[in-house]
Parts: sequence; C-alpha cells; structure tokens
Amino acid sequence: MELYVREKYLKKMRGFYHDTEVIKVITGVRRCGKSCLMKTVMDELRRKGVSEEHLISLDLDSLQYRKAKTADRLEELILSQSHAEGVKYLFIDEIQNVAGFEEVVNAFREDGNYSIFITGSNSYLLSGELVTKLTGRYIEFEMFPLTFDEYLDMKAFYGKPVNANLIAELNNYLQEGGFPKTMQYDEFADKRTYVQSVIDEIFEKDIRRRLKIRNVEAFNNVRGFIINNFGATVSIQSLQAALEKNGIAVKRSTLTRYIEALVQSKILYRCDRFDMKSKKSLGGEKKYYLADTSFYFSTNTDNRINYGPTLENMVYLYARSFDYSVSVGRIGKLECDFILRDNSLNYAYVQVAYTIGESKATEDREYAPLEMIKDNYPKFVLTTDYLLQKRSGIRHLNLLEFMRAQKGFSD
Repeated sequence: MELYVREKYLKKMRGFYHDTEVIKVITGVRRCGKSCLMKTVMDELRRKGVSEEHLISLDLDSLQYRKAKTADRLEELILSQSHAEGVKYLFIDEIQNVAGFEEVVNAFREDGNYSIFITGSNSYLLSGELVTKLTGRYIEFEMFPLTFDEYLDMKAFYGKPVNANLIAELNNYLQEGGFPKTMQYDEFADKRTYVQSVIDEIFEKDIRRRLKIRNVEAFNNVRGFIINNFGATVSIQSLQAALEKNGIAVKRSTLTRYIEALVQSKILYRCDRFDMKSKKSLGGEKKYYLADTSFYFSTNTDNRINYGPTLENMVYLYARSFDYSVSVGRIGKLECDFILRDNSLNYAYVQVAYTIGESKATEDREYAPLEMIKDNYPKFVLTTDYLLQKRSGIRHLNLLEFMRAQKGFSD
C-alpha cells in the first residue's frame, strides 16, 4: 500500500538525510507513524538515486529480527548488510529491544560512513542512558498523531469520504483521533477498540515493565482521572485532593511518579504556566494535554464533546507539530490560552474558543487577555466562526480553515 507522506516532518528532516555526524532520533507516542515516516525517508532517498545496497533497514519488532536482543547481535546484523562502499543509510526501528544499543549506534556514527535513523519506545529512547552517552550527537524529531489538517489530507489520499461540512469532520476527528491506522476502520466501535489497544500496549510495554508498577488499580485510577480532566489547570496537591475526594488514596511521591510515566510515554504532554508580568514560570500549577483526544473518548462511554478542552488540545498538538514551544500565559487575573515560541525566538499569542458570536461578554472574555499584551508579536483568536471580528489588530480566524491551509503562527 502506498504510504501517506507526512510532509511537515520530512521537511524538518531533509537537511539531515546525509549527515553522518548526528543520529536522527524519531520519537512520539506509540502507533503515531514513526515507522512509516522512516519508510518515506527511504523512499525519498531511492528517488534521489540512493541504491538499495546503501540502505540498511532493521525492524527489531519483526519476526526476522526478534532474537536480536544484544548489542553484539545488533552489530553483527548491521555489518552483515554493510557491503556497499561510501555512505550507508541505517534505519533501525524499535531499537529499545536491544540492551546497550547506545554504544553500538554511537560506534557506527563514529565510523563516519553511516547516516543513522532510529525509533523506539519513548520511555527508553529518552532515558538517561541515551542522554548520557549520545549528548550532542543526536537530534530528536518529535512526531504526533495526525493533526486536523493531516487527518483531512489522509482521508482524501486513501479515498475516504471527506464531509464538506468541516464541523462534522471536526467532530469525527476529535472522537476518532489521529492514529493513522484508525483510518483503515470504517466503524467507530472498531476505531475505539484499536485506540484502547494502543493504551494497553503503552501501559504494558512502556510503563508497567519499566517502572514495576505493583498497584495497577491505583495507577489506572490516576490515569483515568487525568485523561478525564485534560486541559484543566492542576497541581500535584490539588490532584491528590481531587483523587481522595473520589475515594482514591495515593501518596504524593507515587502520584508524581505515575504522572511522569504518562508524560514519558507521551500519553500526556505537560504545559507549563508563565506569568507574563514577572517573566517567570509558575511553579506547581500546570495543564496536561492528551497525545490524542481519542484517548478520552475510548475510555469513556459519554461521546458528548466539550469543545473547550478538546479545541485547546487540538491547537496545542497542531502548534507542537510545527515545533513551537507552548506554554499557558497569565496576565494579572486573566489567562492567555497559549504563548507560542518558534525556533527563531519569535512569539505568538493564541486564544481558542468554539465561538465568540454568542454575546459581547463572550467576545470580550477572549479578547481581553490579548489586549493586555503590549508587544507587537501576532495575536490570534481562533474559533469555528465564519463571521470574523476586527478588533485591536488581533487576527480572528476560522480555526478549521486555518489548520486546513497548514498555516503556521508566524505566517
């Protein structure tokens, strides 16, 4: 089957295709498309004239390589396919299956004749071993499940019907989620079952075995509580109190460890809060967003959409997919949904709402935080409205059309 090309990630990586000095590390929640991204990189190299003998691909989850568990065996496998002269392109998928892979990968990097690409479980790839042994020698390319623009593109690419009503597609996207494989299923129940299997796989392979979680019930209660309250401002203290109110007693240290496990496995993303007057991060209180909103809908029987947190979650992931760093801004007693910063240290400020057309009070609530910001960086109010306001030089845009056009916040 022809692969859908996720251009926004290839664009970030192309400048490093032939770089033998840095290892290209592709991270992201399980099943978000890392393996397919590597395959599309290989396809591009082929089209640019790289021969098959210069391409080495090892999928360590496959039956062919399932016994490759040691560093020595990994080295043997690579050498057995390294017959070509000149630079070779080495792709290793699920590299965490090999104990001590860091030293092997670094040795081939130091050889100078290998451009290396690796993927794997995030709790392993982002562990202290990788950071300690390969600091300054790798670049992380973080992937996310399909953003709304990619969701629409991929449906069209595979001949799936795309509703001309973008609100209908928004509802489909929020509930079905952006895991590429869900596109293969026509029934919503099947999509939901698949997403639940992804959650179970992450817990079993990335969390339970690695962290040796003994009280699975307590962990599941914490996981469920945070998933059900994504987009809310919480601290460890308030979270512990809320859990106790629901009859779930968890020590603060244990709760911190559980949350960190969810963040490392990329089920959750932590979004810090920033005081714009003092220019300091606000300790304690944070927001957590989901790697995919389907995590919420697959673990709940209620299919009603709360557009407040779900649209925030969608914008958060969209911004991150363009490599913006994202935080929540506080301006006095008001809060700006997102402060974005790009790699050139340019900023943008974003408010997200389903609509501001209900009343003047709703409009004022969304505009007020942005009007208090006195610098000249771009400011956005993103809604699903088609009747757009003009106020204070702030850009009021239709969120769905903005994303479909694959616009960045600096464009």
